[in-house]
Amino acid sequence: MTFSIIFDIIKYMKKLFIYGILAGFMFFFPACSGGKNYALLLWGLPEHNLQDLDIVPVYIKSNISQVYVIGLPGTKEKIEVPLWQITEPQKKGKILKLSAKYEEYKHQYANVKIDGLPIRSEPVNTSKQVYRLRKNETVRLLYKGKGQAPMVGKKPLEGNWLKILTQDGTVGWCFSYNLAQFTIDSQGNVIGTEAEEIQEEDVILKSMLAKRWYPDSYSSMIRDQHINPDRMNSSYGFETGAESGTVKLILDGINISWPYNGVTKTPDKTYKYNDIPIEITVRKADYIVLRYTGADGKPKDFNMVTIAENIDELIAKENLRRTDEYAKLYTNGGNFQSSNYGQLTFNVDGTFEWTDYKFLVPSLISKKAGNTGTVSIKYFISDSLKANYDGILTFKFDNMSSEVNFLYKMEKNNIRMADASDAVFRNETVIRLGSSPLILYFAGQ
Repeated sequence: MTFSIIFDIIKYMKKLFIYGILAGFMFFFPACSGGKNYALLLWGLPEHNLQDLDIVPVYIKSNISQVYVIGLPGTKEKIEVPLWQITEPQKKGKILKLSAKYEEYKHQYANVKIDGLPIRSEPVNTSKQVYRLRKNETVRLLYKGKGQAPMVGKKPLEGNWLKILTQDGTVGWCFSYNLAQFTIDSQGNVIGTEAEEIQEEDVILKSMLAKRWYPDSYSSMIRDQHINPDRMNSSYGFETGAESGTVKLILDGINISWPYNGVTKTPDKTYKYNDIPIEITVRKADYIVLRYTGADGKPKDFNMVTIAENIDELIAKENLRRTDEYAKLYTNGGNFQSSNYGQLTFNVDGTFEWTDYKFLVPSLISKKAGNTGTVSIKYFISDSLKANYDGILTFKFDNMSSEVNFLYKMEKNNIRMADASDAVFRNETVIRLGSSPLILYFAGQ
């Protein structure tokens, strides 16, 4: 191979290398246009003494680095900026006209007041979400748009739809109600800001969103140490969705979930979930009122509390207590005999057999009732009754719809039972017996 051929190959490789570099750029603006191109700076650069809406010359656009090379006005210095930080480069006359569109919100920024505030594709509360803002995130305000204000009940929120820009270049529409507006000067100083005013309600909201909420009946069960496993469930309650991104409401007859789109503080100082039929009134740090509006349009209020204890552990402990309590009934075979009220047998599996109970028909036991059924320990007795009784037994006879309850006391191998049909109940607890309860005595066999 001759030297000239080698030289030609080297020149060809250099050309390929240069063209490869140039392919990474869209164009050199001056070379192709016959004059400079300019753009509006959308986000200020105080370190270079530049504010938003300053007009800057644009030299190169790099698709590889995703940057523009711009000039600093009044100097020969050039810097790189992300593509999103300036408008599309154009002739200076067009840029001057374009700047009028942004003039109302020149140098205007905002801090986000709440977590999860959505940015939407259009100035409509039902349009597609393009981004969810974080609390205290800073955004640039671009210009005002026309659109219907979000409604809280029958009242529109105060504010405007604004086209905004985030610090990662996301652009979209956000309603201004939850934006704390302020101005930044050329030195990066904040002027006349409300963004620094941390309202007490925001602290309350943050605290509320960080907690898991349960029906308030759970707190009274725990306080009285009367846990009802049929009414307490660790999956029941309200998950705010602030951390998981999913809002969940699971109660009796309700099992619904929604994507979390943020919360708006209403003029009456309640908190309304965006796009979700839930409104929260915070009464205390550990107590809220949740209003849920179902498909029928009728609102329902639920009192909710926070629980420090482990729900599943409480339920397991109560089930064990009931199992141990019931086990005492069949320790000696579970067979009891009464000359007046028949033969009663408690089985290990929670069933019973009761024969010859004719003196209890029909005052306590139905004529149609069978001789078998299930027995359980599902209710509690007050402290005032514990001196005379161990607890309360609930009998469910076959072929009988209603249950039959007796307070009971184990006395050595015998059992004494008191009719609880006229007893006074408060929730699941017997407060006191009726005035003249029937007393049944059975001897152990």
